[in-house]
Amino acid sequence: MVFFRSEEHLKKWDRFGPENEQGIITLHDLHKLFSLDLFRRRLDPDYPAKMKSYIGEVIATFKALGKTGPYWVP
Repeated sequence: MVFFRSEEHLKKWDRFGPENEQGIITLHDLHKLFSLDLFRRRLDPDYPAKMKSYIGEVIATFKALGKTGPYWVP
């Protein structure tokens, strides 16, 4: 994970290419993702049993953020 101060700064990076365009995500959107139960509940004793139920929330959040391309969906 590499952080940049702006999208313009990122696009000037020598390792940036058009294939990476879909991978741009804001800090605000990262906060949304890492606030989901998949990440917040990792220390719960029943986390392994419930982990699959958290995936739907992650997928819905990716869709809401417009992250639906091949970069984000395996």
